[in-house]
Amino acid sequence: MAISYPLSLPTVTGIASVDLRAVNAVAYSRSPFTFAGQAHAYAGQMWQADITLPSMKRADAEQWISFLISLRGQFGTFLLGDPNGATPRGLAATLAGSPVVDGADQTGGSLDIRGASRNKTNWLRAGDYIQIGTGTGTNLHKVLADTNTDNIGDCTVDIWPHIRAAHPNGTSIVTSNAKGAFRLSSNETSWSVNEASIYGITFGAIEAI
Repeated sequence: MAISYPLSLPTVTGIASVDLRAVNAVAYSRSPFTFAGQAHAYAGQMWQADITLPSMKRADAEQWISFLISLRGQFGTFLLGDPNGATPRGLAATLAGSPVVDGADQTGGSLDIRGASRNKTNWLRAGDYIQIGTGTGTNLHKVLADTNTDNIGDCTVDIWPHIRAAHPNGTSIVTSNAKGAFRLSSNETSWSVNEASIYGITFGAIEAI
């Protein structure tokens, strides 16, 4: 059976830890004489992550190793989110409604949404995540400010990273278990085994852009 990307993470174990990094492409120069600085923000914004798995025996480890090798280095993609941020802090955790992208041609750092629960204060809270798109076009965004909905369920959400390519009008918005498409940060897959036959597995990931 042919492998179809993006893959889902194995569920045989959880994840011990995830180090997430929000990376911005900013050029900064500073005078060596006055120390006055100048910054220029470019369009580049991306997620990076380092994932550490719990210690495990071979039966579980081989499922993770097979998953990682199936990615063929940086060729394949997989879905990843913040395990601790799977449930929104805002009311969208229980009152999500049916949120969708409200209008085509939206790019940049804010997104108009319709179809959310009506008249809700803090429908989303700063730090929540949303997912836009599916498959290889799955994008993970972090909410930057508390967001309220109006009397018809519309709202505008400030997000990071910026939307790079506009999504079609009516594209579904996921507010729980939000994920993005990632690829390995290296073409090498490695793991360790100690004298007690305990496996150690860590790997790095970058957003698939």
